[in-house]
Amino acid sequence: MNAIAQQTEFLSWKIVPARLDALQAAWFLGFEPHEIPMLVAAGLLKPLGHPARNSTKFFATETLEQFRRDEKWLARASDAIRNYWRERNARKKNGRRKPKASASQPTLCPA
Repeated sequence: MNAIAQQTEFLSWKIVPARLDALQAAWFLGFEPHEIPMLVAAGLLKPLGHPARNSTKFFATETLEQFRRDEKWLARASDAIRNYWRERNARKKNGRRKPKASASQPTLCPA
């Protein structure tokens, strides 16, 4: 089953599980799956319990339902994602180095 079919099936469920993984949380909230870690890093989403950095993160459906209805939270979350990409693109742009003078060009020395 491809991702679109999985998402469509998930969104058609009448009863949603009490906890959702990051992919399901993204579908539930209307965000892209890669944006969930950005929201966690910004402090706008909090995973259940105390998961290790490399473990699966789960989110409470009840909390996600509240966020889903909260227009102010959705605006803050959208702004956090926009700011993430703006800062990342600025780092990439500012991280470019000036090209060095090539070794084949002679340097002039005062005589």
